[in-house]
Amino acid sequence: MKSLLNQTVLELSSVVANSTMNRERGCSGGNSYAKELQFDLPAFLESRCRTQAEVRWLDLCCGRGKALIEAARGLEKFSSQVRLKLIGVDLVSMFDAVPARLDFLQLLEGSVSYWQPNGCFDLITCVHGLHYVGDKLGLIAKAAGWLKTDGIFLANLDPNNLKLAAGESAGRKIIGSLRQDGFEFLTGKRLLIRKGRTEFKPDVEYLGADDAAGANYTGQAA
Repeated sequence: MKSLLNQTVLELSSVVANSTMNRERGCSGGNSYAKELQFDLPAFLESRCRTQAEVRWLDLCCGRGKALIEAARGLEKFSSQVRLKLIGVDLVSMFDAVPARLDFLQLLEGSVSYWQPNGCFDLITCVHGLHYVGDKLGLIAKAAGWLKTDGIFLANLDPNNLKLAAGESAGRKIIGSLRQDGFEFLTGKRLLIRKGRTEFKPDVEYLGADDAAGANYTGQAA
């Protein structure tokens, strides 16, 4: 079996700590989260603001935070009536400036594999971030457990990035396991969806990652 990198070494790799992921992607429009996730984030969050006292969105691997800042500007009109919390976490702190008035938005530098939230979320997203995470199932399991009972988790996932110890594909097995636990996986879009909190426990053990695996379907090294 090829020697695999542990989490600490992996996060020092230029493949993971890159300067391109989610740097230009906005919340809605052409190059956007809405397009990548096939989901109208602003409409969902505004709907929550009209029916709930507290609305929270967590964006894992948020890049510059551009999508969060765009969404925060749109939600600002609710901030006096609703407890808003928007959080972005990224390994590389190349964040755009956040206007002081958007004090309900936090952009945090840190490893999404170790970071822990305080509270549950209406929406959790990871737009093309799992490609650069070693223990993908570990993060998926944590995110699913951080949802509110009616929250939504959306993430891009390439099954071809999942391998067994001997090198053969684990994609079909793992996607099947996720579906049995109530996740949806849209094969053509490579989109993982979970509606509602769950305590998902992967039935495989994470051994490490290979940062020299090459490009996946995005065309970038993963």
